[in-house]
Amino acid sequence: MDPPSSAPATNPSESRAFQRWLKKASLVTGLGLTPEERQHYLDEQKHVRCEKWKTELLNYSPSVVFMLKHLRLSGCAVPPSNIVCGSCDCTRSGGFHPSGAIVLCEGHFGSKRHMQDTLTHELIHMYDHCKFNVDWYNLRHHACSEIRANSLSGDCRFMREVGRGNVSLSKQHQACVRRRAILSVRANPKCPDGAAAERAVNEVWESCFNDTRPFDEARILAVWMYGGELMPNAFQIY
Repeated sequence: MDPPSSAPATNPSESRAFQRWLKKASLVTGLGLTPEERQHYLDEQKHVRCEKWKTELLNYSPSVVFMLKHLRLSGCAVPPSNIVCGSCDCTRSGGFHPSGAIVLCEGHFGSKRHMQDTLTHELIHMYDHCKFNVDWYNLRHHACSEIRANSLSGDCRFMREVGRGNVSLSKQHQACVRRRAILSVRANPKCPDGAAAERAVNEVWESCFNDTRPFDEARILAVWMYGGELMPNAFQIY
């Protein structure tokens, strides 16, 4: 009896599974790819991660869910489609447009917590625009919303500031809020110079820093950020 014939060995290079693995390895390592192909892959991965984190934050982040609830109660509901992951320049991690859209800069987030702070920041701008009819070309209006967004979002949390190399034993939170608000107002096309930005922030500082709406009701932000009581309302539009 003739011995049973054996099937020819499969060439690994012809295996579809092996080809998929090889492609994945090339994408991860960059071997065998042009710089353009490698960059395209990295950009795709950043977008996928941004969309994943966005979905999780919209459903489970206490601060994001809280802001979305209060925007809805104020008549300015924000559908998920109005929050977009996109490419931005290297100077920002997010942005708000008065038409009701938020951009999350997908290549700028080192962690989901960072994205949460950014999204909360932009939702606070959206809340201010909805509730107080902010004129974004009025430097004092802009300054007030920047003070609130930087103070209430977590952007100036102690460890975020430590990561930026800013450490102070006294009023670190206030110093961070003031610094970041001035930088944002300085970028306003109607702002002539840094002195005008600083003056606008100083003029509205007391009332706008002390205004914590809409977080007053829950008091969760006081524990989360300050470890104490929030200050009373004092939002004023000048």
